[in-house]
Amino acid sequence: MQFKEGASVFTSEGQRVGQIDRVVIDPETKEVTHVVVQKGFLFTTDKVVPVSLIGAATENRVTLRDDAGDLQPLPDFEETHYVPVSAAEGRERPPAGYVRPLYWYPPTGFTWWGSLGYPARYGYPIPLYVVRTERHVPEGTVTLEEGAKVLSRDGEHVGDVEAVLTDPEKDRATHLLISQGLLLKEHKLVPTTWVSAVLGDEVHLSVGSDLLGSLPEYHP
Repeated sequence: MQFKEGASVFTSEGQRVGQIDRVVIDPETKEVTHVVVQKGFLFTTDKVVPVSLIGAATENRVTLRDDAGDLQPLPDFEETHYVPVSAAEGRERPPAGYVRPLYWYPPTGFTWWGSLGYPARYGYPIPLYVVRTERHVPEGTVTLEEGAKVLSRDGEHVGDVEAVLTDPEKDRATHLLISQGLLLKEHKLVPTTWVSAVLGDEVHLSVGSDLLGSLPEYHP
């Protein structure tokens, strides 16, 4: 699904919400999961809207579903929580006039679980990874542990897991702290939403080494 930059967004009743500014894509499937709507008549801040709330879309107009509900609680768009997607990530550069794609890059300390967690309510992927412990892990989860080799989507060994950051309220992993490896020469913080598979002592990512190299250095 492609969206034209500046396309107007309306409720099902015809009220103008704002206009399309950017899109957020799933790093594994490369599909659009959310759109960033600039503030307009209804929004006083830029908002992140799941595509599941979109009922119809044309080149110049996007209409939300009848059951979209109250839009004000939708999360605000904060640019530092997203990273641009390059052509090297396996997604073609959008034609002129179409919006730029982004990956969600959640900050540390961001609560992903619970009744008020934005991802649970608004369609962000919720990772099912937990830190390895002596007790039983929740059913349907995969364990992560320190020292595992981390491989990018293009097969590069980008480092090893030095630490696993967890949700402040739940014993589930939110980020991996990757130490200096064969490719990366500094610490990087990688969200677990970018993990595609955990196979033994290897962690496979759904993003390429170029994107990881462009991430800012993390200072624990």
